[in-house]
Amino acid sequence: MDSGVRQNDGVGGESFAVNVPGARAVFLGFPKVIAMFINADFSQAACVVPDQHCWVASPQSGVARVMLDRVGDEVARATSLVRYAPASVFPPHAHGAGEEILVLSGTFSDESGDFGAGWYVRNPPGSRHQPLSREGALIFVKLRQMPADEAQTVRVDSNRAQAWQCDSDGVAVCPLFASAYEQVCLRRLPRAQVWVDANESGLELLVLSGTLQVNEHRLPQHSWLRLPAGVGARCFAEQEDVVFYIKTNHLKDVIGVHP
Repeated sequence: MDSGVRQNDGVGGESFAVNVPGARAVFLGFPKVIAMFINADFSQAACVVPDQHCWVASPQSGVARVMLDRVGDEVARATSLVRYAPASVFPPHAHGAGEEILVLSGTFSDESGDFGAGWYVRNPPGSRHQPLSREGALIFVKLRQMPADEAQTVRVDSNRAQAWQCDSDGVAVCPLFASAYEQVCLRRLPRAQVWVDANESGLELLVLSGTLQVNEHRLPQHSWLRLPAGVGARCFAEQEDVVFYIKTNHLKDVIGVHP
């Protein structure tokens, strides 16, 4: 970590720059990190494209992360890309505020099964598992972002044709999860087509294939974008069909923002 940049953090400690773009960490008695803040102002737009990916080793051997947003220390409200080297295994652990996973490549496994690219895995608060990957995997992960009363375990294979339907705009949609708090799905936008979302309560997306233009943001594969409530999204598929993950309605009352 680069401790050369300090500023008053307003919580009685010191704030330091860290080796992740847009990040700062708050220390209480060096070297103990009590909180890390990455794209932690949810009233602002945040965007991370592949050229900005900064892979950081996790405490578990063989596992590295790109931290997209984060509030907390090693146990944090976090959105990340996570890369498992072949034969990587995590110790068994619980998720106090839930875990959401989309497998991007390879195979991710736990006691409930083996999940290849395209699988959506949602484990509610209080769930427990031991994740691993025998062949290696790249996954999109959201931690500690679920309401305490959520109890539904979800497994969706987006590779199945039956998992997809057309919405009122004629755009192919694969529903992943829906509740009063948030809606999650995959969308497939045909080449040269525009899709618009008024975004009344917050929007977050990850591009799975192709290049998507959203407002002023050009987003190639594995780009991540978060827009605050009230900032409309005009999505345009440039030269090919684009598939993207999208979550809506969850930024009006953000869960887990206090470390």
